[in-house]
Amino acid sequence: MVVGAGLAGVRSIEALRAQGYAGRITLIGQERHRPYDRPPLSKAVLLGETDSTVVDSDLDALDVRLCLGAAAKGLRDGVVETTEGEVDYDGLVIATGAAPIRLRGEGRQHVLRTIDDAIALRERLVAGARVAVIGAGWIGAEVATAAARAGCAVTVIEAGETPLAAALGPDVGGHTIPWYAEAGVELRLGAMVGTVDSGGVTLMSGARVKADVVVTGVGVRPAVGWLKGSGVELDNGVLVDEHLKTALPGVVAVGDCANWWSRRFRRRLRVEHWDTALSAPDTAAATLLGEEAVYDPVPYFWSEQFGRMVQFAGHPQHGPAVRLLRRGDPHTDAKWTVCWLTREDRLTALLTVDRPRDVVQGRRIVEGGRKVDPVRLADPAVPLRDCILN
Repeated sequence: MVVGAGLAGVRSIEALRAQGYAGRITLIGQERHRPYDRPPLSKAVLLGETDSTVVDSDLDALDVRLCLGAAAKGLRDGVVETTEGEVDYDGLVIATGAAPIRLRGEGRQHVLRTIDDAIALRERLVAGARVAVIGAGWIGAEVATAAARAGCAVTVIEAGETPLAAALGPDVGGHTIPWYAEAGVELRLGAMVGTVDSGGVTLMSGARVKADVVVTGVGVRPAVGWLKGSGVELDNGVLVDEHLKTALPGVVAVGDCANWWSRRFRRRLRVEHWDTALSAPDTAAATLLGEEAVYDPVPYFWSEQFGRMVQFAGHPQHGPAVRLLRRGDPHTDAKWTVCWLTREDRLTALLTVDRPRDVVQGRRIVEGGRKVDPVRLADPAVPLRDCILN
């Protein structure tokens, strides 16, 4: 059985069939839509380029029993309890994803997690509308991009000192600050939101931001409340090992809700990106089928914001043992890359802006754990693959 009908759930079914499992598979999904991709919601759907992101997978040909509109409520003794009744299982894939965080207040706040969310928000993004976006993270920047393109008056409210500070650190996140002004978007940094009210947002300082539309993009929480008391260990998601196994026999977890042990980075990771949902199910399926498989990827993510393609690979570590190295000058160059290097000159992560070749080559270097020449690495004219030390 697979609980969660997003990309991770569908890919788990495909992986099970590809690896030879011929038994019954039931897919349980809370939404009534057929499984669809989420990354286009804040991009193509919000920009009005498409109304559907249905995953290209023939569930009928895969012989799947599809149970849509059924939310998981509990797990016990080989049985998943749902709002539509109990379903038994021999093997279980947990792929219930995450749910957006909402802020205090009685005013309407839009979030962006489902296709219905995206279409409802798109209808409100009309020329002249005042839009307040809470959070200057990946989603906040993409929503602001779409709203500005639609002719809205956009204000982005960010508690941190720079955009993307939590994901990249303030030094790197600060390089994106000028993008907002270039797009005609007002960016308020160091601004804590108190409440979302009718007609706008009230900050902790007491100041008001008037808005016709308020979008909350301050993160998500793993959707794992239904697993409390089940024996599945929970801590910032479902705790799994490097094989994606939980503490319960025959139960694995994938996608946004899985908090796995990374051998490569020697720490737990929970990655809320499309690439994880795409790749983890191969390991999870192999584990369920009794094979020895290890999940140890180099995380990858991309974002389209303010006319730029931003790509990221790796896991950025911070502190005195890690230093930043820039390929190109973010203040003057349209295309640039920031690299995170360990004390031993090993590449651990990189962020690229309109330099796709860098992210492809850099991801391979991170994966191989190779040392690089910092002097050559700092020269944007030198391909990353030519910076590897033998």
